[in-house]
Amino acid sequence: MEYWTSLASVMGVFAFCHGLLHTIFPPELRFAAAKLFHRFLHCFSSYCYFDITEIDGVNTNELYNAVQLYLSGSASVSGSRLSLTRAINSSAFTFALSNNDRLVDSFRGATATWEHVVTQRQSQTFSWRPLPEEKRGFTLRIKKKDKPLLLPSYLDHIMEKATELRRKNQDRLLYTNSRGGAMDSRGHPWESVPFKHPSTFETLAMEPERKEEIMADLRDFAEGKAFYQKTGRAWKRGYLLYGPPGTGKSSMIAAMANYLCYDIYDLELTEVHTNSELRKLLMKTTAKSIIVIEDIDCSINLTNRTSSPRPKETPMDMRGGEDITSKSTITLSGLLNFTDGLWSCCGSERIFVFTTNHIEKLDPALLRSGRMDMHVFMSYCSFPALKILMKNYLGLKDSEDCEDGLLSELEKAIGEAEITPADVSEVLIKNRRLERQKAMAELLGVLKSRAEKRKAGGVGAAEARKKGLNEEMEVEEQEKRALESSSPKEGGAEEAMDDGCNGREEKGED
Repeated sequence: MEYWTSLASVMGVFAFCHGLLHTIFPPELRFAAAKLFHRFLHCFSSYCYFDITEIDGVNTNELYNAVQLYLSGSASVSGSRLSLTRAINSSAFTFALSNNDRLVDSFRGATATWEHVVTQRQSQTFSWRPLPEEKRGFTLRIKKKDKPLLLPSYLDHIMEKATELRRKNQDRLLYTNSRGGAMDSRGHPWESVPFKHPSTFETLAMEPERKEEIMADLRDFAEGKAFYQKTGRAWKRGYLLYGPPGTGKSSMIAAMANYLCYDIYDLELTEVHTNSELRKLLMKTTAKSIIVIEDIDCSINLTNRTSSPRPKETPMDMRGGEDITSKSTITLSGLLNFTDGLWSCCGSERIFVFTTNHIEKLDPALLRSGRMDMHVFMSYCSFPALKILMKNYLGLKDSEDCEDGLLSELEKAIGEAEITPADVSEVLIKNRRLERQKAMAELLGVLKSRAEKRKAGGVGAAEARKKGLNEEMEVEEQEKRALESSSPKEGGAEEAMDDGCNGREEKGED
């Protein structure tokens, strides 16, 4: 009993002193003393701290989301209690630190400790934008001696990595321009759908050396920001894909987009009426994108710099039966400025890809460096490309999985057949349920049949050309005979006209 009485008396004295201190010292003075005390402790501490809150005022802190995405890779490996999220239009899960959990990261030999701090927010008054109940943020702890080494380069590194991860995790989009350049509710002339084409450079039917050359060029472009700034060039690149139909030009574009994680803008020139609309479409494209114009030789009739007449036959709109080129006033100069003029610099990290089946029909101004920097010939299926297709469709890993002599026959037949990768793929798809050797034997039969038809067609084509040449010579001879055997009346009239002219000339001389 005496113990509790003495304890109560002590607590009463403490409360009296506490109240006296609050009465004597105002809140401002107590706050200044606490702040001075923390600064005193900070002078003897070897660490410095930085708080990164989720919401900065009323706006979302972009750095908070970047740190959360950047730490997701390390958290998935070292964390024991994690939270999983999946963003909209994302194809991957994001690992995040749970409440009040820590993670240690290193950068350039320095150590950085991250702590995810989550506290309950105090009751808020009325606001136009209600805040979440929990207050989230990251606390960065680094040594004072490492501060010049980490800041701000470490934060820039986090932002770049987060942007790269966000682009890889997001679903890529395929855009197309609206009919007549119409704007949607947000004022954008592009309509988009998710792009899920599975083509990659690994599955692309092409010589490995050629693929590696294209991939190296794409890597140099994507990592060449400093180079383009130093040389004063616009950060863009142009590719021309040409070759027969069915050689994989569209698959090449899809492989480029999947390799770089870029969006694709499929520009339909027949829906663009003026050069001004073309520039507006370019301004509405985003960075890290591929702008594609397929079949540039037959999309529209570009007005060339020479005054050449338009062809008599113009493409007709199948929906309304109207001429689709009569409404278009896009000129060659407008298209050149779109790809390599001043307007092409309104943005960065863009790739222009043109495709055509007849490169000889294109104006030389479109083909020069700066507009089409790299020309890629998509040829008929070669033997290395054939092995890639057999690996894709039949699971052929190496030559040991094939009978002796069958690969050599396929190599000989593929060179004589001149068949496209699309035709080879169709043969393999039809026979994919057969055994591997039987499917390859069926393919060999198709290749040999195609080679024989090609030889027969070559002889027939030569004879047809010879026959056509003879017919043209006969027609020319008939025209000459008709001119020589002209009627005397016509000749007399011509002589009379000549005499009249000579008479007038002599009279004028007199």
